[in-house]
Amino acid sequence: MMNEEIFREYDIRGVVDKDFDPQFAAILGKAYATYLKQNNVKAPSQISVGYDARLSSTNICEFLCKGLTSSGVNVLNLGLITTPLSYFSTFTLPISGAIMITGSHNPPDYNGFKISLGKSTIFGDEIQKLKKIILEKDFIKPATEGTVKIQPIFTSYVERYSNDFKMGNPVKVVVDCGNGAAGVITRKLFDKLGITCEILFEEPDGRFPNHHPDPTIEANLTHLKKRVIETGAVCGIGFDGDADRIGVMDHTGRLLYGDELMVIFSRSVLAKFPGTAIIGDVKCSDRLYKDIEAHKGKAVMYKTGHSLIKSKMKEMGSLFSGEMSGHVFFADRNYGYDDAIYAGARLIEILSQTGKNIPQLLEGLPPAFSTPEIRIDTTEVKKRSIVEEMRKQFCRPPYIVNEIDGIRISFDDGFALVRSSNTQPVIVCRFEATSPTRLKEIRQLVEGALKSLL
Repeated sequence: MMNEEIFREYDIRGVVDKDFDPQFAAILGKAYATYLKQNNVKAPSQISVGYDARLSSTNICEFLCKGLTSSGVNVLNLGLITTPLSYFSTFTLPISGAIMITGSHNPPDYNGFKISLGKSTIFGDEIQKLKKIILEKDFIKPATEGTVKIQPIFTSYVERYSNDFKMGNPVKVVVDCGNGAAGVITRKLFDKLGITCEILFEEPDGRFPNHHPDPTIEANLTHLKKRVIETGAVCGIGFDGDADRIGVMDHTGRLLYGDELMVIFSRSVLAKFPGTAIIGDVKCSDRLYKDIEAHKGKAVMYKTGHSLIKSKMKEMGSLFSGEMSGHVFFADRNYGYDDAIYAGARLIEILSQTGKNIPQLLEGLPPAFSTPEIRIDTTEVKKRSIVEEMRKQFCRPPYIVNEIDGIRISFDDGFALVRSSNTQPVIVCRFEATSPTRLKEIRQLVEGALKSLL
């Protein structure tokens, strides 16, 4: 079973037993083995495989490993891990790539695959090559089968960072693992770094019984907010289902936008490395880009997507970048991939060293009135046609439009964004302006055009 729509821009993802079944994972394993050969990886190749806490993950892993080993690939099974641990394995283990089985922040019935070749996650046309191999059934036929070996990775991950942080005065922090994969490693790392924190919903549970594992949506963080205020913590930190996205609230319980968190991190990095390029996605505020420039950085706006941002970082030699959605990428002191738990430790380090709270770290950032991401449900096919029709309406005078990812319409006093999601059948919008009145006007203009297309 395979719905071809699961092959998305930067991963493979869908509803289990509707869009694909566990047996599909075996076929994907064969396709990936063939893809390795096409990319001149010498046999016998060796890759890592890991999976998140979703109930379907272990069964999918079993079929994936069968497909890989039947195609002559040796597998290092990392077990239940975070997606960043999968990326970490590509930098620290003798492997040619990695496959992480995860549905990320999607509902429990979703699952999918984030795929690396060498040290880089594949996206775009490279994912479509896997689809082509599967549709054509053009699989390699190996001389011998591969093997599966259990490979522990927690100890090496913790040891890698054990001497890399310099914490200042102790601070109170509350962390919400959301019953996701973050629970397998957060306490191990934070204990080693000397971070004392209260951890909520630490036990991985693929049913996500306490709340949906998306820490950028305020409704999912009511428990975290309550404990931050009750304990007088300096901040609250939440992780998504596979711990590659972070959400942060300040000591008052106010949830930060992803680009506000980027301001804190970019100021810290630019204080040491002025002039470095810092990349944000099209959903980020104009305030972020202006703040980067004000702090002697080179601000770059780019497409949304973790693989796309990472690729652009390598191209430009960026030391830090991020997305509105809570993906943040440190090449300063790290490998340049998105690791929410590592990012949480970096934030705690800044808070403990400076003695400031989050509003104080954001001093000088001008006020703006903006919406969070507005997500409009549609279909995979229709989401693309809607954006195309919006492009026809607004890509003309007097509008100024950036088309790098959907359409971002710029005004002297704000912007509007309309783009199709790369991971779900959804249209994503965001609006920002310098006043509530102007925000309402921009929204009415763009949403009025959208309504006629839905």
